[in-house]
Amino acid sequence: MQAIFGGSKKVSGFGRHATVAGVLFSFAIVVAIVTVMVLSALERVADRSNVLDDERSRETMSGALKTFEIQLSATLNDYAAWDDAAANVYAADGMAWTISNYGEMSVNSSLFDMAIVIDDEKKPIIVYREGRPMDGALNDFFSPSLWTLFDKVKAAGPQDNPEATGFVGTKAGIAVVGVALVREKSGALDVSAGKHRYLIFARHLSADKVAELGATYVIDGLKLVAPNFQAPYSVAIADAQAVTLGKLIWVSRAPGDIGYGEVRPMVVKALGLVGLFFVVLLMIGFLALRRLKAEEINAREEANRDRLSGLLNRDGLGSAIDAFVAEAAQTRRNVLILYLDLDGFKEVNDAYGHGTGDQLIRAVAAGLNVLIPQGAVLARIGGDEFAIAFVSESEHAVALQLSEQILDFLAEPLEIGRRVVVIGASIGIAMSEGGTIDREELVRRADLAMYKAKEAGRARMTLYDPAMDADRGERNALELDLRMAIEGGDLQIAYQPLIDAATHEMTGVEALVRWNRPGHGPVSPEVFIPIAETSGLIEALGLFVLRKACETAKQWPELRVSVNVSPGQFRNPAFADYVRYVLKQTEIEAKRVTLEVTEGYMIQNPQRTRQAIERLKALGVKVALDDFGSGFSSIGYLRQFGFDRIKIDRSLVMDILESDSQREMLQATVALARSLDIPVTAEGIETEEQAIAVRLFGCDTLQGYFFGRPMPADQITERLMRARAAKVTTRRTNAA
Repeated sequence: MQAIFGGSKKVSGFGRHATVAGVLFSFAIVVAIVTVMVLSALERVADRSNVLDDERSRETMSGALKTFEIQLSATLNDYAAWDDAAANVYAADGMAWTISNYGEMSVNSSLFDMAIVIDDEKKPIIVYREGRPMDGALNDFFSPSLWTLFDKVKAAGPQDNPEATGFVGTKAGIAVVGVALVREKSGALDVSAGKHRYLIFARHLSADKVAELGATYVIDGLKLVAPNFQAPYSVAIADAQAVTLGKLIWVSRAPGDIGYGEVRPMVVKALGLVGLFFVVLLMIGFLALRRLKAEEINAREEANRDRLSGLLNRDGLGSAIDAFVAEAAQTRRNVLILYLDLDGFKEVNDAYGHGTGDQLIRAVAAGLNVLIPQGAVLARIGGDEFAIAFVSESEHAVALQLSEQILDFLAEPLEIGRRVVVIGASIGIAMSEGGTIDREELVRRADLAMYKAKEAGRARMTLYDPAMDADRGERNALELDLRMAIEGGDLQIAYQPLIDAATHEMTGVEALVRWNRPGHGPVSPEVFIPIAETSGLIEALGLFVLRKACETAKQWPELRVSVNVSPGQFRNPAFADYVRYVLKQTEIEAKRVTLEVTEGYMIQNPQRTRQAIERLKALGVKVALDDFGSGFSSIGYLRQFGFDRIKIDRSLVMDILESDSQREMLQATVALARSLDIPVTAEGIETEEQAIAVRLFGCDTLQGYFFGRPMPADQITERLMRARAAKVTTRRTNAA
């Protein structure tokens, strides 16, 4: 028996060794085959890389030529579709302007080196090359394809863009040429047919420019050659008549061959090492498999946990609520969920940093964990949002009682390290009666109720009500229509006069946005501006108002224009860059623009506010503090931020004729501003007596219904025209 069992063990051991030897031998063969396959694949990859690089170079050069053409087209549009150009190029005395703004601009310009103005008969008005007049006929210098572009522009209909660009052969080589009708920026032109004038810009593809393109697009050996030059890598340049003017050629970099030569020895060595370590991998594989299984179990548990607070995360909460709903459906009990959003957490995070914010989250999590009933689950579902879910026999009583305890807990100051912070919470409550509402809908309802609590003033609880869905639907529809109105430019800007207190002359206007919602009528700014703030549309809305106000104010050179800035815009670090772009785009003097900011954001973020104001003032714009006296007005803000002006809130003006305390408060406020050498504007002036009173107190600028309600731009223009006419009449009377 022993011999038999002993022989059996030997056979069994031999079988295992044979199996291992067979596996290793098979692996050696596989490694050899894989080596050959990998090296073959690398050769294919190298060849394919060469082909792709050459195709990329060809596409890059085609794109570079197109970009070269597009850049000239954009420059041409700026100079041709120009109100000043439409006024001067057609004027009998406009030659000096035309030469100064077109001809002389071609010297040392990276945008164009030739500027030509011709009439409908192709007769030159001016011909300048590199800033100097050029002699000779245009037909002698340009190939006939120039007139193909000209004919296309001349034949353009009212709905067509009267511009055309393309490559044209010239005596100096190859140039991208653009032809455009000189017109107003809007496209209008008050000149009869046959008397039109056309602007022509040319930009030659010089050797220096070709070298610059090669360096920019990383193309080796880029050169411009004749059309019949033979080269393996080239891009042809053709004119509007499909005539090839020349070619751009270059040298292939063959990156695949270079990479293959470098990688091949390393691949061979790597495959050899794989074979050597294969035996070791077989030995540790079993142990690693057991460890991985254990880690998988731990990872599955960790995946449902929030790392910062140690609570369940959103996925963990979802699993727990699904289990509660299934349980409630069987026991006919109710599933309740409280959805919490911390009030003031962002301000703490911004003021003291993310470290303090993280400590606050852990402190809140610990406190909530003590308050929740037995069997309930507590989760942090992101940012400063928490949720509590549990099963209960009652309906809302337990949830309301728990919400009160949470609000009381969060109303107390929390000590975070060496700091004491005060926050609150907005709580939404929803219930799945008898487990009839699934997890997704239950969470949605609780979330909706939470937002209603936040909108109602925060630090409160709100039960879900089906009417909330209708409100949310209307809000979403309003947000969608507002987005379309901003994108389509369907908002209107009204302007309220700013009056000099001494002379009662209009010295500026405040731009106020108005929205007439299609199918609904006018919507109050108090309704749609908060929606723009919460939906992320406020930046687009603010830039629209700023751009529109600056464009309109150009027609009122004697007026300054004020535009309100929301906290949402101020929070954006790039806001000053946006303002710079609008000023450049509208070509308005920065000193005529005043941006008005309210106190709320300053209190939350004094350091960021100061940086933002400094960047804005560096642009040359003025910064005013709006609604001063309505909130936490402080002399510290006035001294710290260096405002160019303050605007007294209308609440300080309303009762100054009846209330001694109001008069004293207003007088003290103005005196404070005057002591800091800050001009003062009084808002809400509705009577002449109020105007006289605030002027006597020292306000230099007045605003209110007494001087004019917000009105369209054309009414501001009419008032200016009357004021100008009155001044002319006064001067004539005095002269007589």
